[in-house]
Amino acid sequence: MATTNDLKNGTVLNIDGQLWSVVEFQHVKPGKGPAFVRTKLKNVVSGKTVDNTFNAGVKVETSNVDKRTMQYLYKDGADFVFMDTDTYDQLNVPEGTVGDAANYMLENQNAIVATHEGTPLYVELPASVVLEITHTEPGLQGDRSTGGTKPATLETGAQIQVPLFLETGTKVKVDTRDGSYLGRVN
Repeated sequence: MATTNDLKNGTVLNIDGQLWSVVEFQHVKPGKGPAFVRTKLKNVVSGKTVDNTFNAGVKVETSNVDKRTMQYLYKDGADFVFMDTDTYDQLNVPEGTVGDAANYMLENQNAIVATHEGTPLYVELPASVVLEITHTEPGLQGDRSTGGTKPATLETGAQIQVPLFLETGTKVKVDTRDGSYLGRVN
């Protein structure tokens, strides 16, 4: 338990059985009436953001979320198997928890896995990853970087839009947040 005076960005609160992370907070002391704390909270599991106000000094329940760097080993049925790089313990993470991160994960790649009381909450990848294009239509003479885009299949099976001049076998940098093409890697 903590009071609203102890809130910091990144603190995880347990409100009605759901975990909420504090994105931003502001202590407000109006001219008349009691002080209060205005917060913006993000649901740890779904990513939904809400605004909430607490009276100053009210007790709130905090939760401990453990973030660890883990190595993705392999896919086992509907689960993804991760290994803690410090203790070598293996953790099975359900497909629904991994979500869109599965489109950009290669075996033996590191990711941050957040857990609460042993239950995996989400998987966080680096901002960008380097992947190889396994299939795309061949480029034609005269295709330029400013021309347009075409679909390309990556080695993970994900589809992204790339410039017309790229060919199969090219390594590209991909933004893991929205799946956009960032550039070619030599």
